[in-house]
Amino acid sequence: MTIHENTKVALVPQALTGIDYPSLTPPQEQALDQACASVAPSWPLDRLIAVSPFWTLRGEDFASVSARLSALANLRCLMPPSHYLGRWQRGEITNHHLTQAAERIGYRGGYRNLLSVVEELGRLPHWHNISDLVDARRDRQHKMAWRDEITHQISQFCAAFFQEDGPLNAGRLNAPSDKRLYQHWRDMTIKDRGIAILMGEPGLGRYFATLPDSETGLLQAAIAELDVDANRLSGYAQALLLDINGWAAWVAYRDWQQGLASSDAPRTPSAMRSLLAIRLAWELVLWRYTREQKPDQADRLTSLWHRELVELPERIERHHRALQPLWVWQLASELAYQQPLNRALSESARAESPVSTQPSLQAVFCIDVRSEPLRRALEQQSPAIQTLGFAGFFGLPLEYRPSGAAMAQPHLPGLLAPRVTLSSGAAEGDRRSAQRLNWQARLQEWSRAASATFTAVEAGGLLYAGKLLSRSLASRAKRNSLAMDRLTWQWRDTGETLSLEDQARLARTVLEAMGLTEHFAPRVLLVGHASHSANNPHAAGLECGACGGQSGEVSVRALTRLLNDPALRRKLADSGIAIPDQTRFVPALHHTITDRIGLPEGDSPLTPLERQWLDRAGAAARRKRASSLGLTPDGADLGETLDRRGEDWSQTRPEWGLANNASFIAAPRRVTAPIDLAGRSFLHDYDWRTDRDFARLELIMTAPMVVAHWINMQYNASTLDNRKLGSGNKVLHNVVGGHIGVFEGNGGDLRIGLPMQSLHDGERWRHEPLRLSVYLAAPPEAIEAIIERHEMLRSLVENDWLHLFSLDDQGGEILAYRGRDWVAP
Repeated sequence: MTIHENTKVALVPQALTGIDYPSLTPPQEQALDQACASVAPSWPLDRLIAVSPFWTLRGEDFASVSARLSALANLRCLMPPSHYLGRWQRGEITNHHLTQAAERIGYRGGYRNLLSVVEELGRLPHWHNISDLVDARRDRQHKMAWRDEITHQISQFCAAFFQEDGPLNAGRLNAPSDKRLYQHWRDMTIKDRGIAILMGEPGLGRYFATLPDSETGLLQAAIAELDVDANRLSGYAQALLLDINGWAAWVAYRDWQQGLASSDAPRTPSAMRSLLAIRLAWELVLWRYTREQKPDQADRLTSLWHRELVELPERIERHHRALQPLWVWQLASELAYQQPLNRALSESARAESPVSTQPSLQAVFCIDVRSEPLRRALEQQSPAIQTLGFAGFFGLPLEYRPSGAAMAQPHLPGLLAPRVTLSSGAAEGDRRSAQRLNWQARLQEWSRAASATFTAVEAGGLLYAGKLLSRSLASRAKRNSLAMDRLTWQWRDTGETLSLEDQARLARTVLEAMGLTEHFAPRVLLVGHASHSANNPHAAGLECGACGGQSGEVSVRALTRLLNDPALRRKLADSGIAIPDQTRFVPALHHTITDRIGLPEGDSPLTPLERQWLDRAGAAARRKRASSLGLTPDGADLGETLDRRGEDWSQTRPEWGLANNASFIAAPRRVTAPIDLAGRSFLHDYDWRTDRDFARLELIMTAPMVVAHWINMQYNASTLDNRKLGSGNKVLHNVVGGHIGVFEGNGGDLRIGLPMQSLHDGERWRHEPLRLSVYLAAPPEAIEAIIERHEMLRSLVENDWLHLFSLDDQGGEILAYRGRDWVAP
């Protein structure tokens, strides 16, 4: 059956049950799978990391994806014309940039007349779900919109179902293990009489009762009755999932975690099809209800719906044509950033290298863009200081279980699965830690119970009064010191303890990936980073993304423990890495709100002069950053002011995080050190001449570079369309399920992405959405060979999700990779 046929299915009385609908065809199955696979995961609040919401769509070129999302959900992947016009008027984008961009894209239309672009965009028709078509004839002044009610109802159900202590959690209800999400929703919705009353539609409830009792049956019924052929089904299903994008992203996260698990781990089927079935069930209910209860609207609804299906491909194509001028302006913006950076990198690479001296202090920082200004400030303190850039989890594939805890927290990028479980704690404190955590869990469970809504506040108020007062008056953020007196290293899959040989192999892998296998300084700082902010559900998003949204403290303390172990050093020496006896590795923590570098309490091997270097570098970095926060750079108490800012419960912008990130550079530090990169670059140290078989380059391209792309696209997407891909106003946030995510207000969809306050200061954007510009100081043929081995990299580069350059770190030549060829940028 096709949409062009005058089908008889639509004339069957819709409330009848027992209809034998045709099974899904292979093309229909494929279309549904494609839609379900289009949703990128979103991590929970307690391990929040930045993720590209377009990650699962990387197999298509960015322009095509943007056109489809624009047509299906009115979702923006480009800034509005006024943004580009403002940059042009300020001279940030020039006519030369525009001419180059138009030639690159091959666009010969009238991209300069942005007023005509605005008019064309305003005339574009968008896709409408059945709920939208029914809403168009609804009395919106006196009745709630169906779209709002559907989103709210599904969202409230998912919140109750997915939170571990939720009233509809399948485990708490002792539901059969094979009972699907859709079946739970159907059972609950049939019993809910409030929907019909709220919407002012008597008799609506019986239409839920006639829905098929399985998700497969529902999909068969809806596709047949709504007359959706396979060619339109994928787009329609994707539009429905975009209506509940937050919960779809949560389901995708659960699927992602299962994918990271070992192959023999028990797996549960994905709930994505069930979630799609729930949203489609609403469409079918409204279709049936309107046709039977409102016959005066039935014919018009049928006509409009078939028109939506027929015109969908042409609408997507119209959006593609209309957005092309904006792609010219977007590329011009990126050229305006790249060209000065190209010149600076080229000149620096050609410059004569300074005389190399043995450093007295080395400091290895995370590649996070917030580290770049501090590295530069530290290097300016003395020529005896050398800094390096490496991923903030320092290559340790860890999950960490603190003393007294039953669960372990991943401390590595979301792309990877932990291989080692690190357990820690002071022996004397194990029992007390367990008792404290147990007490906190019991108190939290009691306070969330419905019967304790008011008594918890009354009974527990005094218990929290002192804590509230102390946190409100504190002048400096304080973190509980990690109890890491005792460390146990175990293989995650088997539980076996790592032998000394295992630990030595792990340490060697880390040092080789870091490029630090010789010329060790007497003191080597391993500098993780952490952020502190109060009353901030998205606080983990300001922590180390490479550490899974956690502080980098665990990684640096664990690695220093390994590298300072004399027995392990002897094993390393046997394999060719000789660490001098006088070299000490020191764990340190860059506090990103204050730019202080914290050292462990007690004795430290650092000299007073070296401590002074760290203090002065932090002060210089604070002064540099102060104006971006509206503070006076020369204020005597700037550090204390920033401390208080992090502890201020009313502060919605404790820091700017990774806003305005724009490039990733893997090169020797001598190339980037002379350049003020303005805190916009991820900096990874790399020298291809010491990279046997380009194994380190491959690791950089498949892990840190991809993580940087995720961060870049998360910040871009949340800026481009905060309504769909960001989390809105953080002042209105309510946490869902303790850690799942947030609602904006008391309902609506689960919000993903970054809040507005992380991107906008109330007057202007603090993040300029540019695709990541990647510079790799390596031979072009080596880069290209790695791209050919990895579908993920081919998709990112060839489909224009990022810009890739090869940098000759001695001759200064820069080549851009375009169309499977290397050309002048």
